[in-house]
Amino acid sequence: MGYLETTKNVYKEAAEKPDVGLCCTTTPIWQLPELEIPNIMLEMNYGCGSTVNPRDLINNPKILYVGVGGGMELLQFAYFSRQKNGVIGIDVVDEMLEASHNNFKKAEELNPWFKSDFVDLKKGDALSLPVEDQSIDVAAQNCLFNIFTKDDLKLALEEMYRVLKPNGRLVLSDPVCENKMPEALLNDDKLRALCLSGALPLNEYIKMITDVGFGTIEIRAKRPYRVLSPNHYNTSETIFIESVEVCAIKDPMPKDGPCIFTGKTAIYIGNSVFFDDKKGHTLLQNMPLAVCDKTATALQNLNTNDIYISESTYFYDGGGCC
Repeated sequence: MGYLETTKNVYKEAAEKPDVGLCCTTTPIWQLPELEIPNIMLEMNYGCGSTVNPRDLINNPKILYVGVGGGMELLQFAYFSRQKNGVIGIDVVDEMLEASHNNFKKAEELNPWFKSDFVDLKKGDALSLPVEDQSIDVAAQNCLFNIFTKDDLKLALEEMYRVLKPNGRLVLSDPVCENKMPEALLNDDKLRALCLSGALPLNEYIKMITDVGFGTIEIRAKRPYRVLSPNHYNTSETIFIESVEVCAIKDPMPKDGPCIFTGKTAIYIGNSVFFDDKKGHTLLQNMPLAVCDKTATALQNLNTNDIYISESTYFYDGGGCC
C-alpha cells in the first residue's frame, strides 16, 4: 500500500475520531488575549511542538500551514493575520479538512474577532503545493515532514522554498533521533505514519534544509519526545527521540555556508573594552553574544584564551552575530 497511503488512513481515522495520544507536544499552548481554543482543537493537536512564534508574524503576513490537523495552529496564525484568506491550510486528507472546517465554526462562537474565512482550506499535497511562487511570508508544518522518506522530504522542502518570498520563514516542528533506526522500524509504514521511525539525526535534518537553499537556520527548542523500547517495539536497544523546533529563513546563502544557530554564545574575557575579529563580530567584555556555529568555530580557531565559547543549548531566540 505504501507509507503515504498508510499515512492518509491513519489521519483519516484521527479526523473522524480524535486520538489524543497520537502525538505528544510538551510545548505549552500559547495563551493570548482574547484567544479561546475549542477543546476539540486541543484534542486534535497532532504535533510535536509549536510553529507559532509572534516575532515571525508581524505586519499581517500571508501564512501557509501544511497538514491542518484539527486547525489549532491555523487559528493561532489567524490571530496574527486577521484578513480574508490570510492563512492557507493545506491537507491531502478530505476528512481532516472537513474536521478543521467544523472546528472553525466552534472557534467563531468562542472568539468574536475570528471569522472562518480568515483561513482558506485547500486540498493539496506537500510534494506539489497548490500555491504560487514567492507568495508566502511564513510557511509552517508540524510533525509532518518526518513522515516522508528522504527523497520526498527533499521535494517537500523544495516546495516550501519555492512558495516563500525572499527572506520568508519556514517554521518546522519534527522528531529527530541520534540513534540508528533499525531497518525493521524504518520500513514499518505504520510507525512512519505515527511520526516515529522516520526521525533523522538533527545534523542530517538541518543539512537537508540548507541543501535546498535556506541561508539561516534557527534551532528554537529541542525536547524529549518518545522512547522506543525493546519492551514494545522491534528493536534490540532503546531508541530516544526528541522533538525540535526550527526556523529556516530564505536568506541568500553566504559564500562560506549557512548560518546555523544552535544556542552558542561567545564571551570576551580579555583585558580590553571589546574584541573585534575584523569580520563583523564585536564582543564587549564579559557580555555574551549569540553566534552561529560557523562563527563559533572561527573564533575558537583563533587559539586565544580571551574568548569563551559556550556549548549549544539548542535554544535560540534571535539577535547575535548575523
